Amino acid sequence: MNILFIHQNFPGQFKFLAPALVAQGHSVAAMVMQKTQAKDWQGVRLFPYSANRGSTPGVHPWVSDFETKTIRAEACFRAALALRDGGYTPDVIIAHHGWGESMFLKDLWPQARLGIYCEFYYHPEGADVGFDPEFPSTDTGEVCRLRLKNLNNLLHFPVADAGISPTAWQASTFPEPFRSKITVVHDGIDTQAVAPKADVAITLNQNLTLTRQDEVITFVNRNLEPYRGYHVFMRALPEILRQRPKARVLIVGADDVSYGARPPGGQKWKDIFAAEVRPQIPDADWARVHFLGHVPYQHFIPLLQLSTVHVYLTYPFVLSWSLLEAMSAGCAIVASDTQPLQEAIVDGQTGLLFPFFDHAALATKVCALLQDPAKRQSLGAHARAFAQANYDLRAVCLPRQLEWVGALGGTQ
Repeated sequence: MNILFIHQNFPGQFKFLAPALVAQGHSVAAMVMQKTQAKDWQGVRLFPYSANRGSTPGVHPWVSDFETKTIRAEACFRAALALRDGGYTPDVIIAHHGWGESMFLKDLWPQARLGIYCEFYYHPEGADVGFDPEFPSTDTGEVCRLRLKNLNNLLHFPVADAGISPTAWQASTFPEPFRSKITVVHDGIDTQAVAPKADVAITLNQNLTLTRQDEVITFVNRNLEPYRGYHVFMRALPEILRQRPKARVLIVGADDVSYGARPPGGQKWKDIFAAEVRPQIPDADWARVHFLGHVPYQHFIPLLQLSTVHVYLTYPFVLSWSLLEAMSAGCAIVASDTQPLQEAIVDGQTGLLFPFFDHAALATKVCALLQDPAKRQSLGAHARAFAQANYDLRAVCLPRQLEWVGALGGTQ
C-alpha cells in the first residue's frame, strides 16, 4: 500500500510503526510541519511544509484554538494538493489529528482510508478540567471554550474510518458512535532496551557518582507543572528528606508548560513550588535535591535503572511514556490513584497508589518503600513483567498496530 503519515512532529507516536511498515514492503511517506532538509527517515519519504500565516491578533479566545488548527489544516491541505497534482495517491492515511492538519485530506483523497490517533477528547468534568481545586477556572465560560476545543475531533469523526488509542481510559473519553471505531493499542515500550541494570552508574555535575547502592528517588516530567503533580511531589519533599537523611532526589523536567495554564506574572511552576517548600528544608537537605532539567533519552534510561523509588503523578489525562518505561526498567513505583494509572499500576502488585492530593501519604509510602528492599524488589519485578506482557513493542504492540493498519487498508 501507499501509506501517508501526518504528524506535526513526525515520527512522534509513529516512530516504531512507520519503519515497520517500510520493512513490510509498503511505500511510506510522511507530511511534516517542521523545517528539515532530510528527504528520507528510515525509509519514509518526508514532505515538509509550513503555514503561511499566523493566528489573528485579538481573535475570540474561545475560537483561537480552532483557528490555529484550521491554519495548520489549510497548510497541510495545500501541500497535499501539490502532492496529489503530482500524481501521489495514498491508500491509507494515518494521522495524529490533534493539531488539525488532517482535517481536509479526505476532500483531496476521498477513496483513501483514514485512521486517526485518538489521544484525548476534552470534557468539562470527569477528566483534567476541574480536577485540581487549587487551580479553579475563573471563567464560567470555560465549558463553552472546551466544547469548541473539540471541534477538531468532531470534524474528524465523519471522515475517519478508524481510530487507535494508547490506553483504554484515553479511548473512553471519546463519545459514541466513534468510540466503537477505536482500537486500544499502546505505542509500545522497547522492554529489551529499557531493562534493569544492576551495575548502572551516573555522575552528576562531574563530581557526584551514584550507583544502585545509593538511595535515589526519581521524579520525571517533560515539564514541571501541576498537571503531572509537581506541586504535590514538592510538598512531600520536606518530610521525605527529614526521614531519609541519605536519600538523593533527582528531578527531571524543563521549566516550561506542556499542559494547562501558565502561572501568573511570567513565573515558572518549578520556581513557585520550590520556593514554597524551601523554608521547610535545611540547606544540607536541599543540597540532596537535584534539578536535572531536560535529560536526553540516552541518559534518561540509566536514571530509571538507578532509581530506588520512582514517583509518578498525573491528572486524569494522557498517560506518560515515562511511567511505562519506569515499569519496564523494574522500578519500584509510587503513583497517584488517578484513572490513567489504574490500567498499569495495581496497588500492592505493580506499584503503590496514593490519593493524588495527599502529599503526606506520598511521603509515607515513599519512606516506607525505601526501607523495605524486599517490597521494592517484588514491585519492580511485577511492574516489569506487566510491562512485558502488555506493552512490549515487538511481542505485543507493534504486531497489533500492524494488524490495525492492515484492517484499515482492507488487506486483513
